[in-house]
Amino acid sequence: MSERDLSRFSVRQWPDWSFWADRRRRVAPVVVNGLASLVLIPRVTMIVHGWHGAPRTVVALVALGLYVAGYLVALWFAPSAPRRQRAVIVAALFALGGMPALLFGSPDHLTDLTFAIAIGLMLLPLCYSLPLGFATAAAQLAWMLARSGQASWSQVVTLGGVTAAVGTVFALTFTIGHLKAARAQIRRMAVDSERERVARELHDILGHNLSTMAVKLGLARRILESAADTGPALTEVRDLETLCHQSLSDVRATVSGYREVSLATELSGARLALRAAGVQAELPASVDDVEPELHGVFGYVVREAVTNVLRHSDAGQCRIRVGAGWVEVTDDGSVTGKPAAGHGLTGLTERLAAVSGRLEHGRGPHGGYRVFACAEEVPA
Repeated sequence: MSERDLSRFSVRQWPDWSFWADRRRRVAPVVVNGLASLVLIPRVTMIVHGWHGAPRTVVALVALGLYVAGYLVALWFAPSAPRRQRAVIVAALFALGGMPALLFGSPDHLTDLTFAIAIGLMLLPLCYSLPLGFATAAAQLAWMLARSGQASWSQVVTLGGVTAAVGTVFALTFTIGHLKAARAQIRRMAVDSERERVARELHDILGHNLSTMAVKLGLARRILESAADTGPALTEVRDLETLCHQSLSDVRATVSGYREVSLATELSGARLALRAAGVQAELPASVDDVEPELHGVFGYVVREAVTNVLRHSDAGQCRIRVGAGWVEVTDDGSVTGKPAAGHGLTGLTERLAAVSGRLEHGRGPHGGYRVFACAEEVPA
Protein backbone atom coordinates (compact mmCIF):
# COMPACT_ATOMS: atom_id res chain seq x y z
CA MET A 1 0.00 0.00 0.00
CA SER A 2 1.60 3.24 -1.09
CA GLU A 3 1.64 6.31 1.12
CA ARG A 4 -0.68 8.28 -1.13
CA ASP A 5 -3.28 5.50 -0.86
CA LEU A 6 -3.49 5.85 2.92
CA SER A 7 -5.71 8.91 2.97
CA ARG A 8 -8.82 7.22 1.55
CA PHE A 9 -10.08 3.91 0.22
CA SER A 10 -10.79 3.48 -3.49
CA VAL A 11 -12.70 0.67 -5.21
CA ARG A 12 -9.93 0.61 -7.82
CA GLN A 13 -7.28 -0.42 -5.33
CA TRP A 14 -6.17 -3.99 -5.01
CA PRO A 15 -7.03 -5.34 -1.55
CA ASP A 16 -4.13 -5.30 0.89
CA TRP A 17 -4.00 -8.50 2.94
CA SER A 18 -0.49 -8.03 4.31
CA PHE A 19 -1.68 -9.04 7.77
CA TRP A 20 -2.54 -12.45 6.24
CA ALA A 21 1.17 -13.33 6.52
CA ASP A 22 0.45 -14.37 10.11
CA ARG A 23 -0.70 -17.99 9.72
CA ARG A 24 -2.57 -17.93 13.01
CA ARG A 25 -4.96 -15.39 11.52
CA ARG A 26 -5.79 -17.71 8.62
CA VAL A 27 -6.86 -20.73 10.62
CA ALA A 28 -10.24 -19.51 11.87
CA PRO A 29 -11.50 -18.15 8.50
CA VAL A 30 -10.45 -21.33 6.67
CA VAL A 31 -12.12 -23.57 9.26
CA VAL A 32 -15.33 -21.52 9.25
CA ASN A 33 -15.48 -21.46 5.45
CA GLY A 34 -14.69 -25.18 5.32
CA LEU A 35 -17.77 -25.80 7.47
CA ALA A 36 -19.76 -23.39 5.29
CA SER A 37 -18.87 -25.42 2.19
CA LEU A 38 -20.90 -28.31 3.65
CA VAL A 39 -23.97 -26.56 2.22
CA LEU A 40 -22.94 -28.14 -1.10
CA ILE A 41 -23.66 -31.65 0.20
CA PRO A 42 -27.29 -31.50 -1.04
CA ARG A 43 -25.93 -30.47 -4.43
CA VAL A 44 -23.65 -33.52 -4.47
CA THR A 45 -26.61 -35.75 -3.58
CA MET A 46 -28.66 -34.16 -6.36
CA ILE A 47 -25.91 -34.81 -8.90
CA VAL A 48 -25.44 -38.43 -7.81
CA HIS A 49 -29.16 -39.20 -8.07
CA GLY A 50 -29.80 -37.09 -11.12
CA TRP A 51 -29.44 -39.81 -13.76
CA HIS A 52 -27.15 -37.69 -15.92
CA GLY A 53 -24.95 -40.55 -17.00
CA ALA A 54 -21.77 -41.76 -15.39
CA PRO A 55 -19.27 -39.63 -17.38
CA ARG A 56 -21.01 -36.31 -16.76
CA THR A 57 -21.73 -37.22 -13.14
CA VAL A 58 -18.07 -38.08 -12.45
CA VAL A 59 -16.81 -34.93 -14.18
CA ALA A 60 -19.30 -32.78 -12.26
CA LEU A 61 -18.40 -34.34 -8.91
CA VAL A 62 -14.66 -33.95 -9.59
CA ALA A 63 -15.17 -30.33 -10.63
CA LEU A 64 -17.23 -29.67 -7.50
CA GLY A 65 -14.58 -31.31 -5.30
CA LEU A 66 -11.82 -29.27 -6.91
CA TYR A 67 -14.00 -26.19 -6.54
CA VAL A 68 -14.30 -26.63 -2.76
CA ALA A 69 -10.62 -27.57 -2.37
CA GLY A 70 -9.55 -24.63 -4.54
CA TYR A 71 -11.74 -22.29 -2.51
CA LEU A 72 -10.10 -23.32 0.77
CA VAL A 73 -6.60 -23.24 -0.71
CA ALA A 74 -7.31 -19.78 -2.11
CA LEU A 75 -8.41 -18.59 1.32
CA TRP A 76 -5.09 -19.77 2.76
CA PHE A 77 -2.60 -18.68 0.08
CA ALA A 78 -4.21 -16.32 -2.45
CA PRO A 79 -4.41 -13.07 -0.38
CA SER A 80 -0.61 -12.82 -0.49
CA ALA A 81 -0.38 -13.77 -4.19
CA PRO A 82 0.58 -11.31 -6.96
CA ARG A 83 -2.19 -9.61 -8.92
CA ARG A 84 -2.00 -11.82 -11.99
CA GLN A 85 -2.17 -14.99 -9.91
CA ARG A 86 -5.19 -13.62 -8.06
CA ALA A 87 -7.04 -13.10 -11.34
CA VAL A 88 -6.14 -16.63 -12.49
CA ILE A 89 -7.37 -18.13 -9.20
CA VAL A 90 -10.72 -16.32 -9.45
CA ALA A 91 -11.15 -17.40 -13.08
CA ALA A 92 -10.33 -21.03 -12.20
CA LEU A 93 -12.89 -21.08 -9.37
CA PHE A 94 -15.59 -19.65 -11.61
CA ALA A 95 -14.78 -22.29 -14.24
CA LEU A 96 -14.88 -25.16 -11.75
CA GLY A 97 -17.98 -23.88 -9.95
CA GLY A 98 -19.87 -23.28 -13.19
CA MET A 99 -18.95 -26.58 -14.83
CA PRO A 100 -21.93 -28.59 -13.42
CA ALA A 101 -24.32 -25.96 -14.78
CA LEU A 102 -22.78 -26.29 -18.25
CA LEU A 103 -22.64 -30.10 -18.11
CA PHE A 104 -26.30 -30.45 -17.11
CA GLY A 105 -27.63 -27.35 -18.86
CA SER A 106 -29.15 -26.16 -15.57
CA PRO A 107 -28.84 -22.52 -14.42
CA ASP A 108 -29.77 -23.66 -10.89
CA HIS A 109 -26.18 -24.85 -10.39
CA LEU A 110 -24.88 -21.29 -10.85
CA THR A 111 -26.01 -20.59 -7.29
CA ASP A 112 -22.97 -22.56 -6.15
CA LEU A 113 -20.78 -19.74 -7.49
CA THR A 114 -21.33 -17.81 -4.25
CA PHE A 115 -17.95 -19.12 -3.03
CA ALA A 116 -16.18 -18.01 -6.22
CA ILE A 117 -17.84 -14.57 -5.94
CA ALA A 118 -16.62 -14.28 -2.34
CA ILE A 119 -13.05 -15.08 -3.42
CA GLY A 120 -13.33 -12.53 -6.23
CA LEU A 121 -14.44 -9.85 -3.77
CA MET A 122 -11.55 -10.79 -1.51
CA LEU A 123 -8.80 -10.75 -4.13
CA LEU A 124 -9.81 -8.28 -6.84
CA PRO A 125 -10.52 -4.54 -6.78
CA LEU A 126 -14.19 -3.96 -5.96
CA CYS A 127 -14.69 -2.11 -9.23
CA TYR A 128 -14.16 -5.50 -10.94
CA SER A 129 -15.43 -8.01 -8.39
CA LEU A 130 -18.78 -6.33 -7.65
CA PRO A 131 -19.86 -6.17 -11.33
CA LEU A 132 -18.64 -9.77 -11.71
CA GLY A 133 -20.94 -10.95 -8.91
CA PHE A 134 -23.98 -9.04 -10.16
CA ALA A 135 -23.26 -10.17 -13.72
CA THR A 136 -23.35 -13.78 -12.53
CA ALA A 137 -26.75 -13.21 -10.94
CA ALA A 138 -27.98 -11.49 -14.11
CA ALA A 139 -26.67 -14.37 -16.26
CA GLN A 140 -28.50 -16.90 -14.10
CA LEU A 141 -31.73 -14.91 -14.34
CA ALA A 142 -31.43 -14.57 -18.12
CA TRP A 143 -30.67 -18.29 -18.51
CA MET A 144 -33.69 -19.25 -16.40
CA LEU A 145 -36.04 -17.00 -18.37
CA ALA A 146 -34.66 -18.25 -21.70
CA ARG A 147 -34.93 -21.89 -20.64
CA SER A 148 -38.35 -22.07 -19.05
CA GLY A 149 -39.77 -18.56 -18.99
CA GLN A 150 -39.73 -18.62 -15.23
CA ALA A 151 -37.10 -17.53 -12.69
CA SER A 152 -36.23 -18.92 -9.31
CA TRP A 153 -35.87 -15.58 -7.60
CA SER A 154 -34.56 -17.08 -4.38
CA GLN A 155 -31.47 -18.36 -6.19
CA VAL A 156 -30.92 -15.12 -8.11
CA VAL A 157 -31.33 -13.08 -4.95
CA THR A 158 -28.87 -15.40 -3.22
CA LEU A 159 -26.16 -14.54 -5.74
CA GLY A 160 -26.96 -10.82 -5.69
CA GLY A 161 -27.30 -10.73 -1.92
CA VAL A 162 -23.99 -12.51 -1.34
CA THR A 163 -22.30 -10.08 -3.72
CA ALA A 164 -23.76 -7.03 -1.98
CA ALA A 165 -23.23 -8.31 1.57
CA VAL A 166 -19.71 -9.67 1.16
CA GLY A 167 -18.72 -6.65 -0.93
CA THR A 168 -19.92 -4.32 1.81
CA VAL A 169 -18.04 -6.29 4.48
CA PHE A 170 -14.80 -6.24 2.49
CA ALA A 171 -15.21 -2.54 1.66
CA LEU A 172 -15.51 -1.80 5.37
CA THR A 173 -12.57 -4.10 6.11
CA PHE A 174 -10.39 -2.37 3.52
CA THR A 175 -11.47 1.08 4.76
CA ILE A 176 -10.63 0.17 8.35
CA GLY A 177 -7.29 -1.18 7.14
CA HIS A 178 -6.56 2.12 5.41
CA LEU A 179 -7.50 4.06 8.53
CA LYS A 180 -5.20 1.92 10.67
CA ALA A 181 -2.37 2.35 8.18
CA ALA A 182 -2.97 6.11 8.07
CA ARG A 183 -2.89 6.33 11.87
CA ALA A 184 0.33 4.31 11.94
CA GLN A 185 1.83 6.64 9.36
CA ILE A 186 0.77 9.69 11.38
CA ARG A 187 2.40 8.20 14.48
CA ARG A 188 5.62 7.58 12.56
CA MET A 189 5.57 11.12 11.19
CA ALA A 190 4.96 12.52 14.68
CA VAL A 191 7.90 10.54 16.07
CA ASP A 192 10.15 11.63 13.19
CA SER A 193 9.05 15.24 13.61
CA GLU A 194 9.80 15.14 17.33
CA ARG A 195 13.20 13.59 16.69
CA GLU A 196 13.99 16.32 14.16
CA ARG A 197 12.84 18.98 16.61
CA VAL A 198 15.02 17.66 19.43
CA ALA A 199 18.01 17.24 17.11
CA ARG A 200 17.58 20.75 15.73
CA GLU A 201 17.15 22.27 19.19
CA LEU A 202 20.17 20.45 20.62
CA HIS A 203 22.28 21.50 17.64
CA ASP A 204 21.27 25.14 18.12
CA ILE A 205 21.82 25.07 21.89
CA LEU A 206 25.05 23.12 22.09
CA GLY A 207 26.56 24.60 18.94
CA HIS A 208 26.18 28.16 20.17
CA ASN A 209 26.98 27.54 23.83
CA LEU A 210 30.00 25.32 23.15
CA SER A 211 31.36 27.86 20.70
CA THR A 212 30.98 30.59 23.32
CA MET A 213 32.60 28.35 25.95
CA ALA A 214 35.56 27.67 23.66
CA VAL A 215 36.04 31.41 23.07
CA LYS A 216 35.86 32.20 26.78
CA LEU A 217 38.22 29.35 27.70
CA GLY A 218 40.73 30.62 25.16
CA LEU A 219 40.42 34.12 26.53
CA ALA A 220 40.86 32.91 30.14
CA ARG A 221 43.93 30.89 29.12
CA ARG A 222 45.52 33.87 27.40
CA ILE A 223 44.86 36.08 30.46
CA LEU A 224 46.40 33.52 32.80
CA GLU A 225 49.41 33.12 30.52
CA SER A 226 50.13 36.81 30.00
CA ALA A 227 48.96 38.67 33.13
CA ALA A 228 49.59 38.44 36.83
CA ASP A 229 46.10 39.64 37.66
CA THR A 230 43.75 36.64 37.58
CA GLY A 231 40.61 38.73 38.11
CA PRO A 232 39.57 38.90 34.42
CA ALA A 233 40.26 35.18 34.04
CA LEU A 234 38.07 34.38 37.04
CA THR A 235 35.33 36.52 35.49
CA GLU A 236 35.47 34.43 32.32
CA VAL A 237 35.43 31.21 34.36
CA ARG A 238 32.35 32.41 36.25
CA ASP A 239 30.68 33.17 32.91
CA LEU A 240 31.56 29.67 31.77
CA GLU A 241 30.00 28.15 34.86
CA THR A 242 26.83 30.17 34.29
CA LEU A 243 26.76 29.16 30.64
CA CYS A 244 27.16 25.49 31.56
CA HIS A 245 24.19 25.65 33.93
CA GLN A 246 22.18 27.47 31.29
CA SER A 247 23.04 24.83 28.69
CA LEU A 248 21.92 22.02 30.98
CA SER A 249 18.68 23.86 31.68
CA ASP A 250 18.12 24.44 27.95
CA VAL A 251 18.74 20.78 27.16
CA ARG A 252 16.21 19.67 29.77
CA ALA A 253 13.67 22.18 28.48
CA THR A 254 14.28 21.06 24.89
CA VAL A 255 13.69 17.40 25.71
CA SER A 256 10.50 18.25 27.58
CA GLY A 257 9.36 20.60 24.81
CA TYR A 258 9.04 23.74 26.92
CA ARG A 259 12.03 25.73 25.74
CA GLU A 260 11.35 29.12 24.18
CA VAL A 261 13.80 31.34 22.34
CA SER A 262 13.67 35.13 22.58
CA LEU A 263 15.23 37.49 20.04
CA ALA A 264 16.18 39.97 22.77
CA THR A 265 17.85 37.25 24.82
CA GLU A 266 19.77 35.95 21.83
CA LEU A 267 20.98 39.46 20.99
CA SER A 268 22.21 39.87 24.56
CA GLY A 269 24.00 36.53 24.38
CA ALA A 270 25.46 37.42 20.99
CA ARG A 271 26.87 40.65 22.42
CA LEU A 272 28.70 38.77 25.20
CA ALA A 273 29.96 36.00 22.91
CA LEU A 274 31.24 38.38 20.22
CA ARG A 275 32.91 40.63 22.83
CA ALA A 276 34.68 37.62 24.35
CA ALA A 277 35.91 36.63 20.89
CA GLY A 278 37.24 40.13 20.23
CA VAL A 279 34.68 40.80 17.51
CA GLN A 280 33.19 44.29 17.40
CA ALA A 281 29.40 43.93 17.60
CA GLU A 282 26.91 46.38 16.11
CA LEU A 283 23.50 45.36 17.42
CA PRO A 284 20.05 46.96 17.33
CA ALA A 285 19.10 48.97 20.39
CA SER A 286 15.58 47.55 20.41
CA VAL A 287 13.53 44.77 18.83
CA ASP A 288 10.16 46.41 19.41
CA ASP A 289 9.60 46.82 15.66
CA VAL A 290 9.83 43.08 15.03
CA GLU A 291 6.52 41.25 14.75
CA PRO A 292 5.93 39.37 18.05
CA GLU A 293 5.29 36.03 16.33
CA LEU A 294 8.73 36.24 14.66
CA HIS A 295 10.81 36.81 17.80
CA GLY A 296 11.35 33.08 18.30
CA VAL A 297 12.44 32.13 14.79
CA PHE A 298 14.57 35.29 14.40
CA GLY A 299 16.21 34.44 17.72
CA TYR A 300 17.31 31.14 16.18
CA VAL A 301 18.65 33.01 13.13
CA VAL A 302 20.76 35.31 15.32
CA ARG A 303 21.99 32.37 17.43
CA GLU A 304 23.06 30.28 14.42
CA ALA A 305 24.60 33.17 12.49
CA VAL A 306 26.65 34.36 15.48
CA THR A 307 27.73 30.76 16.18
CA ASN A 308 29.04 30.51 12.62
CA VAL A 309 30.93 33.80 13.10
CA LEU A 310 32.58 32.41 16.24
CA ARG A 311 33.39 29.01 14.78
CA HIS A 312 34.18 29.59 11.12
CA SER A 313 35.01 33.25 10.59
CA ASP A 314 38.04 35.47 11.11
CA ALA A 315 35.77 38.51 11.23
CA GLY A 316 36.62 41.56 13.26
CA GLN A 317 33.17 43.07 13.06
CA CYS A 318 29.63 41.66 13.12
CA ARG A 319 26.50 43.65 12.39
CA ILE A 320 22.94 42.62 13.18
CA ARG A 321 19.96 44.55 11.80
CA VAL A 322 16.27 43.84 12.30
CA GLY A 323 13.00 45.00 10.80
CA ALA A 324 9.33 44.23 11.22
CA GLY A 325 9.58 41.02 9.20
CA TRP A 326 13.29 40.46 8.62
CA VAL A 327 16.67 40.06 10.30
CA GLU A 328 20.15 40.33 8.80
CA VAL A 329 23.52 39.26 10.20
CA THR A 330 26.69 40.30 8.35
CA ASP A 331 30.40 40.15 9.13
CA ASP A 332 33.61 41.31 7.48
CA GLY A 333 35.39 37.97 7.55
CA SER A 334 37.05 36.37 4.55
CA VAL A 335 34.98 33.93 2.52
CA THR A 336 36.80 31.37 0.37
CA GLY A 337 34.98 29.19 -2.12
CA LYS A 338 31.26 28.61 -2.10
CA PRO A 339 29.88 28.44 1.45
CA ALA A 340 27.97 25.25 2.15
CA ALA A 341 24.84 25.04 4.23
CA GLY A 342 25.37 22.92 7.34
CA HIS A 343 22.84 21.37 9.67
CA GLY A 344 22.23 24.69 11.41
CA LEU A 345 21.35 26.64 8.27
CA THR A 346 19.24 23.74 7.04
CA GLY A 347 17.36 23.79 10.34
CA LEU A 348 16.82 27.54 9.98
CA THR A 349 15.34 27.01 6.52
CA GLU A 350 12.85 24.54 8.00
CA ARG A 351 11.95 26.90 10.84
CA LEU A 352 11.35 29.80 8.45
CA ALA A 353 9.28 27.60 6.15
CA ALA A 354 6.91 27.08 9.09
CA VAL A 355 6.18 30.84 9.08
CA SER A 356 6.13 31.10 5.28
CA GLY A 357 9.57 32.70 5.34
CA ARG A 358 12.83 32.26 3.47
CA LEU A 359 16.53 32.25 4.27
CA GLU A 360 19.41 33.67 2.25
CA HIS A 361 23.05 33.08 3.11
CA GLY A 362 26.33 33.54 1.33
CA ARG A 363 28.90 36.15 0.41
CA GLY A 364 27.79 39.67 1.31
CA PRO A 365 27.63 42.51 -1.24
CA HIS A 366 30.62 44.19 0.43
CA GLY A 367 32.51 41.03 1.33
CA GLY A 368 32.24 38.86 4.38
CA TYR A 369 29.31 36.59 5.05
CA ARG A 370 25.62 37.51 5.12
CA VAL A 371 22.63 35.68 6.59
CA PHE A 372 19.25 37.19 5.80
CA ALA A 373 15.88 35.85 6.91
CA CYS A 374 12.43 37.26 6.29
CA ALA A 375 8.86 36.13 6.75
CA GLU A 376 7.59 38.01 3.72
CA GLU A 377 8.87 39.48 0.50
CA VAL A 378 10.68 42.60 1.63
CA PRO A 379 13.71 44.32 0.11
CA ALA A 380 17.05 43.35 1.64
